[in-house]
Amino acid sequence: MDADQERPPSSGAHAHRPTPAGRWAAFTASPFLPAVVLMFILAAAAGLFAGSYTYNMANPTPRRIPAAAVGSTATPQARAFVAGMEKGLNASLELHRYPSGAAARRAVEQQEEFAVLTFRTGRVDVGLVGAAGASVAQLIGQTAASVAKATRVPVTIRDIKPLQKGDPRGLALFYISLAAVIIGFVGAIQLSVHAKELNPGERIACTVAYALFGAFAIAAVVDWGLDALRLPFVESWLILAFTMFTTGMVFTMFNALIGRWAMLPTWGLMVLLGNPSSGGAVSWPLLPSLLGHIGRWLPPGASVNAQHTAVYFGDAQHAFPFIVLAGWASVSTGVFWIWRHRHPGGRDVTPAHAAPRGGTRGGEVGGTGKRNGAGGPADGAAA
Repeated sequence: MDADQERPPSSGAHAHRPTPAGRWAAFTASPFLPAVVLMFILAAAAGLFAGSYTYNMANPTPRRIPAAAVGSTATPQARAFVAGMEKGLNASLELHRYPSGAAARRAVEQQEEFAVLTFRTGRVDVGLVGAAGASVAQLIGQTAASVAKATRVPVTIRDIKPLQKGDPRGLALFYISLAAVIIGFVGAIQLSVHAKELNPGERIACTVAYALFGAFAIAAVVDWGLDALRLPFVESWLILAFTMFTTGMVFTMFNALIGRWAMLPTWGLMVLLGNPSSGGAVSWPLLPSLLGHIGRWLPPGASVNAQHTAVYFGDAQHAFPFIVLAGWASVSTGVFWIWRHRHPGGRDVTPAHAAPRGGTRGGEVGGTGKRNGAGGPADGAAA
């Protein structure tokens, strides 16, 4: 018999052409599926990131600029100047009458007004408030100078609440808050990767610890190292730490709820939406109205608000930004604690030798052992 005739028919995967369904099943089971998904997600994130910052910062337009008015606005020169300012600012100037310059300055210290217009006989004094927002002060100053030329009304322009010399554009507070926001949730990501065996209480404690150390480093470098800002050190340090802890727990909450895709909502809330609308790079009166309101309710905006008041208006600190940070931190920590059994990670808290006799076999852990402190599934089971 011929050797070829004795050879048994071949069998195996190469004997059958894979069907389209088989190819799709193999693709979905391979690492290429998440890689392709990530390519599209990263492309969309890059476009959204550039778009959100450009939309908010490239062409800031005044929506509503509160300003204090002292003195009579009924004279022809005062009426001409006010009309010119409203036209130059696209009717966004809101004048509020005050009986004296001292009352107007108190309103400035409460961050209720962004300028003080004092109407005197034959002239106008324009008091800018650079510390309330460099971009707003620059816009008001430029508009006032143009209106003075057009109306021939003598105008004196000066900054009655300037920024610190080391921060002439008022961006340093935005940058340190941005650092706290990003390092806050990046730290939580790194804990989930490199210290995944931490149990829930330990994970929260470590988040508090790196928030305190990281915030101290930020404040020390900016104040003591670079001398860019004179900070009320303890208050600024604790605001930054509160911010880092909050954003870290936001990621931790999403990690417990949706597993490996937790970065998407965290990045969207904190970076795509929160930072551009925080009022740090562009003051709220120049932001799109809706974003200006939303930004105050997100951790980046609350952090910038609290830090800005601590540095420049320390005697008039408001509770609102701290309430916002506390709300996000409490909700995130509470949701994580309730759903901690779903968080990928943790370890057995009861040693195997403590299991009841006869309760284990084949290397199984005893029935009293718990994962994540709540009897939850193993690492990543619900991710």
